[in-house]
Amino acid sequence: MNKLLVAIVVGAFALGSVAATAQVPGAQVPQGEKTPPQPVDQAKLKAERDAAKAAKAQMTPEEKSAAKKAKRKQKQQEEAQVEKVGNIPSGPQKAEALKKSVDATKSDAKALPTPADKQKALKEQEKKASGQ
Repeated sequence: MNKLLVAIVVGAFALGSVAATAQVPGAQVPQGEKTPPQPVDQAKLKAERDAAKAAKAQMTPEEKSAAKKAKRKQKQQEEAQVEKVGNIPSGPQKAEALKKSVDATKSDAKALPTPADKQKALKEQEKKASGQ
């Protein structure tokens, strides 16, 4: 009897948790969860890619070299920006950078409170304790 009761409770819990986590179409996604990817029109992307290929094939050698130079210049500017500012961290890199920053500031000297500040804080603490 006890085993049957345990099995029923476990089954109800499993079904309840599955129902709670199921996504309802049109429902809002809770904050912190990833949103579902947007549908992509493959035919449109293929048409754009084919048009770009055709335009590149019709370019003269001078236009091709000018395009290469422009692309090279843009890439150099982007690299210079990364060198100047640094690569903006994201995800695990960002967490690691934050941890390094916190660790670096932990050893900083803290201002010592004056006796007057200590007394003021003590009085405020007593007021809070007596008010409760």
